[in-house]
Amino acid sequence: MEDVLKYKCTRASNTANVLHALCGKAGLIMDRVITIGRELGSGGRTVGKEVARLLQIPYYDRELIDEAAKESGLSSDFIENNEQEITSSFLYNLAMGNSYTYGMLGLGGTNSVPLTMQVFLAQQKVIQKYAASPCVIVGRCADFILRERQDLLKVFIYASMEDRIKRAVDEYGYSQKKALDVITKSDKGRARHYATFTEWDWSDRRNYDMMLNAAALGVDTAARMICEAAKR
Repeated sequence: MEDVLKYKCTRASNTANVLHALCGKAGLIMDRVITIGRELGSGGRTVGKEVARLLQIPYYDRELIDEAAKESGLSSDFIENNEQEITSSFLYNLAMGNSYTYGMLGLGGTNSVPLTMQVFLAQQKVIQKYAASPCVIVGRCADFILRERQDLLKVFIYASMEDRIKRAVDEYGYSQKKALDVITKSDKGRARHYATFTEWDWSDRRNYDMMLNAAALGVDTAARMICEAAKR
């Protein structure tokens, strides 16, 4: 029995080595964490999934919400609906240097943490856990949270407003007017959320290693460009 177990373990190890070698020959490596920021309707989520498939590494998006719910004790639905909701009072206190707000950010001594910050901190913890091994992480300030890592590739996916509206109409069944309204609201919400927790500009090219127009390039080309960059 012991010999059989040794044989199976050796065979499994050899199989893993062969797969790794084949990925290397194909120009794909397995030692990068890739974060993908994206505009709504740009195709960023689809690109991220294709990158993960090509590199044979995990893809995290909705999973971050579910894990953050477990960490925080909040429901997944609540986090999904409120993860980018920043209250005006929160922004005012932050701008005024209110000790309550700075305490939430770890710069003071209070233990009172608003739900918005609880969501962010829970997602931060989950992102750091998932990033212990190669993966693709979509959104949620992951590029900022993991900014000190040397193996990080930060990508931003965008598209023209015309292409974004078309995708929203095709994928979600929105009217063109509804699509424009949803996209505009999403852009404002994501930019505000990103700036609040990172003090960075969400759309600033200097915050990313790559910015790709997925509508112009196509999903497959954009994904392969990211994979190619990941091996450098």
